[in-house]
Amino acid sequence: MLWNDDSKHIVANAVAVSYPQATTVDDALGLKVRLHQRLIDLLNLNLLDRIPRETLRLEIRGVVTGLLAEEKRLLTPAQTDQLIDEILDELLGLGPLEPLLKDDSVTDILINTHEMVYVERAGKLQRTNVRFQDTRHLVRIINKIVAAVGRRIDESQPMVDARLADGSRVNAIIPPLAVDGPLVSIRKFSRSPLSMDRLVELGSITKEMCQVLEAVVAARRNILISGGTGSGKTTLLNALSAFISDHERIITIEDSAELQLQQSHVGRLETRPANIEGQGEVQQRELVRNALRMRPDRIIVGEVRTGEAFDMLQAMNTGHDGSMTTVHANTPRDALSRVEQMVGMAGLDIPARSIRGQIASAIHVIVQAERMEDGGRRIVSIAEISGMEEDVISMQEIFRFRRVGRGAQGQVVGQYEATGVRPKFMEVLGPRGIELPAGLFAPGRVSV
Repeated sequence: MLWNDDSKHIVANAVAVSYPQATTVDDALGLKVRLHQRLIDLLNLNLLDRIPRETLRLEIRGVVTGLLAEEKRLLTPAQTDQLIDEILDELLGLGPLEPLLKDDSVTDILINTHEMVYVERAGKLQRTNVRFQDTRHLVRIINKIVAAVGRRIDESQPMVDARLADGSRVNAIIPPLAVDGPLVSIRKFSRSPLSMDRLVELGSITKEMCQVLEAVVAARRNILISGGTGSGKTTLLNALSAFISDHERIITIEDSAELQLQQSHVGRLETRPANIEGQGEVQQRELVRNALRMRPDRIIVGEVRTGEAFDMLQAMNTGHDGSMTTVHANTPRDALSRVEQMVGMAGLDIPARSIRGQIASAIHVIVQAERMEDGGRRIVSIAEISGMEEDVISMQEIFRFRRVGRGAQGQVVGQYEATGVRPKFMEVLGPRGIELPAGLFAPGRVSV
């Protein structure tokens, strides 16, 4: 039985009489939350997941009408339908967040306490009318998210990384660390990952640059994607992975699984936080070392942050050609410095020159992504590591985005151009049967 016996009495008393309507946002929120709590008492929660949403909607309508009679509220049919949808979102989904999660134009959801919810659309932040009834309501939604992936959040562990069923990344932090109330960031991912062709349409990259990157991936060159927060590193990593042959075995390693690779032979690994006793933590470095025993053709690390950078370089240097990873950095040169620093975090006594030699040998191409002030994401540089000159890693830029000004609407105006450098990896492409058009790297050539 879906309902407890008390629901029969409520439905029997559902009469159409005139009662005052909810007139304020707070009043409407309070009404929804009270009805939701009453329904939880009346429902057999064990059966919720087995009943289709539309069937459940019909079942709930009669009881909600009765509860509205008890509340002495009269709603129009449209208001009742909206209320039922919101209650279903509370029961089956993430409450007030559901409409934003279903909106494909929203790329980020940023919650600043229960009263303020912002979204990012087309690279611009906008405040919404969405809000939660109170802090407890927001914390309940957070707990629902983290419990689904076997994690927890409380005063002893007030920060958590999690993911939604569609792969969207979630970070939450609650008091006492969040002074004014819980803060939540949700990085949404498209139901269908962006392809390189789509990135060309959006102006994030050019066809010629795509040709070069496709050749680099096919030739099993190791790639480091660099960029700031929200610059599109993971989106680009997903898009580049489409160039990997379906006959290769790929192992992905992430803090929170979000990569959406389309190949059939993919093994996905995810780190694990410590439990309530502080035991059982599994870090990225351990997963990278384990991945080497899983006979991968390529290893893809969602992002290197600490000592796992050393193990990733070892993998790239020991037969796992064509591996890829991302790092937070503002320029390709900064990316190399960050990798060097992270190798130092492995706790090994390795001379700086030796570390740089490992980096120069392991990483072949650096792709720099940037989120610009107009909200657009662009690949602003493709550079190749060409070796070592004394104690310095040599690097040459192949393509770059050159700004020329700002448009009338505030958009960044610029052009992609070749630097005139013929990359060393061209020597590898020929023997592998990979060809690129003549003149692709001609100096000053504007890439379109």
